[in-house]
Amino acid sequence: GRWPAKVVALSSYLQTVTRDYPSRQQTISSSMDTDASNKAPAPRRVIRRKHRNKQGSASAPVVDPVVLQKVLEESNLPKAYSFEIPKTVQRILSLNAKHIALQMPEGLLLYATVLSDVLKRLVAAASPQKQEQDSAPVKPPTLQVSILGDVTYGACCVDDLGAQALGCDLLVHYGHSCLVPIQHTVIPCLYVFVEITIDVPHLVDCLHLTVNKLPNRPHVHLLGTIQFRHALSEAQELLRSEAYGYETSIPQAKPLSPGEVLGCTSPVLTKAGESSEHSSDSIVLFVADGRFHLESTMISNPHVSKFYRYDPYSKTLTEESYQHDKMKSIRYQAIQQASKSSVKVFGIILGTLGRQGNPALLTRIQELVRKSNKRSFVMLASEITPSKLALFQDKVDVWVQIACPRLSVDWGHTLSASKPVLNPYELFVCLGATEWREHEPYPMDYYAQAGGPWSNYHDKNKERQHLVASS
Repeated sequence: GRWPAKVVALSSYLQTVTRDYPSRQQTISSSMDTDASNKAPAPRRVIRRKHRNKQGSASAPVVDPVVLQKVLEESNLPKAYSFEIPKTVQRILSLNAKHIALQMPEGLLLYATVLSDVLKRLVAAASPQKQEQDSAPVKPPTLQVSILGDVTYGACCVDDLGAQALGCDLLVHYGHSCLVPIQHTVIPCLYVFVEITIDVPHLVDCLHLTVNKLPNRPHVHLLGTIQFRHALSEAQELLRSEAYGYETSIPQAKPLSPGEVLGCTSPVLTKAGESSEHSSDSIVLFVADGRFHLESTMISNPHVSKFYRYDPYSKTLTEESYQHDKMKSIRYQAIQQASKSSVKVFGIILGTLGRQGNPALLTRIQELVRKSNKRSFVMLASEITPSKLALFQDKVDVWVQIACPRLSVDWGHTLSASKPVLNPYELFVCLGATEWREHEPYPMDYYAQAGGPWSNYHDKNKERQHLVASS
């Protein structure tokens, strides 16, 4: 039969397009060349594949927000504390963890059992139920939670080794930042900072009413512990507003978060474009409920004129000070005593409280002692006490502790009545590997990337591997 008119027209069009295709292609190519010469090349679009979890699926089941709200309301956990419950549940599910460990400082231990119950309920609610053919659904096994009760001073005390010994699949460490990198822990580790909401306007008003009486408006350095890092950003924004008009900064000692200070690590403070010697009109506003971390900042910044500490619980602002000359005098006397020719034996204490002791630093110290023609032995200890050191009174001339450098700074002269107790920096000075900083600040860089050879993140120490010292 006859083809419909539309089909005939379409067939004719296709013949024309096919016949003219080479010339059309040449014309389009010429046009594209002209456009390319006049226009910049289009940005290259890159589509990356989402990272899949090493343990299995690309994403874990999502926590039902209704169930989450119900469980949290029934738990009575303080609303001002961010325990990052959904993030923790997601990590548990993505790892398919059956047994987890919770570790936290003593100030948070009262919430440990409540957190355990909350995590168990949410993981059970979010876990998919399996159903065999012609049978009822099978509930997933109950999550097992172990609470680590040993003392936890900081993130250096993260006890992944203890959690592994318990057979845990995941360690959740509360209250501190990620000092020991997760690639160095023997089991997966999740750090929860537990950030706390505070009254920032009251904080700013307290500072303004205090320093507004000064003849010159100072530059304000905002620092504190990890729990208040968001409060520091809010305070900076408010202090810079037209209502107050302060110049502010939130210093950082990498790899710590901006504004974060540890008891052994603090940034050296300067205003932009000037050295520390000319920043005497600067002040520090430090947010913390104690002064241990603040002392780290004061030790490393004697040039700063005033230090103010705001306690967010009592809502008080106090001016703080530090006896730099007395501290440095006591520590230098200990170094001089350890440098005497009569010294023969060094007792090296490697801290075993979590990850306090760095095995790579132990190797370096052993090599320094050997090159100085001295003898040494290594003692492992989770806690360093006067009674423990007294047991070696006749065996040791000098103690060196690779645990917390503040142990020597704060209590070195009381840990042993007659034997100096040095930290790694002081040992380096004692054995001539570095200079004593008589006219410079005492270093507080134990976990700073720019720290000296006695610090944890120095190139030769950051892998945390112990090597047998060569003879």
